[in-house]
Amino acid sequence: MGDVIAPRLEGTVGIGGGRRLGFAEFGPPDGRAVVWLHGTPGARRQIPQEARAFAEANGVRIVGIDRPGIGSSTPHLYRRMLDFAVDLEAVADEIGLDELIVIGLSGGGPYALAAGHALPDRVRTIGVLGGVAPTVGPDAIDGGLVSVGRHLEPLIRVGRVPIGIGLTGMIRLLKPLAPPALDLFAKVSPSGDRALLERPEFKAMFLDDLLNGSRKQISAPLADVLLFCRPWGFELADVKVPVHWWHGDADHIIPFEHGVHCVTRLPDAELHVLPGESHLGGLGAGEEILVTLLDI
Repeated sequence: MGDVIAPRLEGTVGIGGGRRLGFAEFGPPDGRAVVWLHGTPGARRQIPQEARAFAEANGVRIVGIDRPGIGSSTPHLYRRMLDFAVDLEAVADEIGLDELIVIGLSGGGPYALAAGHALPDRVRTIGVLGGVAPTVGPDAIDGGLVSVGRHLEPLIRVGRVPIGIGLTGMIRLLKPLAPPALDLFAKVSPSGDRALLERPEFKAMFLDDLLNGSRKQISAPLADVLLFCRPWGFELADVKVPVHWWHGDADHIIPFEHGVHCVTRLPDAELHVLPGESHLGGLGAGEEILVTLLDI
């Protein structure tokens, strides 16, 4: 299996109320700051090797952050997506991040948009990679895997904590089977995702992030599903920060039409089509994404 560039620094940050968020840094500490928000599921190390290498070579400081209930972050359920921006600002203050570029993969996309809306003087631009679209309210669109979560929302709302405990225990038990399980997942994935998951360094990053993030707890994906199914606390028209949105036109999890829908409703947004790519396509375009956003 291919080697991956290890984080330069990892730790947790106190954000008030006895809560903490875990983080991992790549690239020089004095580099231009990029916050990379993981998908659902995912954790702070879900940053592709290509982006890590680019950061080291070009003086970029990439910071991955564990959402509440994953890795070393304290479990917590936000009332709405917008509330995450308060925690992001606390982390940025604590570790010395001034102006930010915020990237959100898949389920991290709504959190990136929330940060741009709430912190327009700090967030310079946003990158969304196959991001989740609103499921309720004036910006809602139906379809895709997230719509299934709307039907499961009552069960998750009631059983989120015990389900999370069960998932954590199950992943610990099945940890030795993770590599062959990922190989099996790759075989049944669309061709674009399969090609990525067959790359040794990409597979190593994916497994490292999943196993490290689930080592203590893994309730964050359940919290994500609940928040996806609620009003986010803002509308897409409220996000004034420039947004660049990458989406594979063969995405089998979040339909390409969802990306088109969101881009048409954002005031300052550009759609970057990833031809033939599926849901993980954004992770395979790390250098292109960083170059584009750093040029803003």
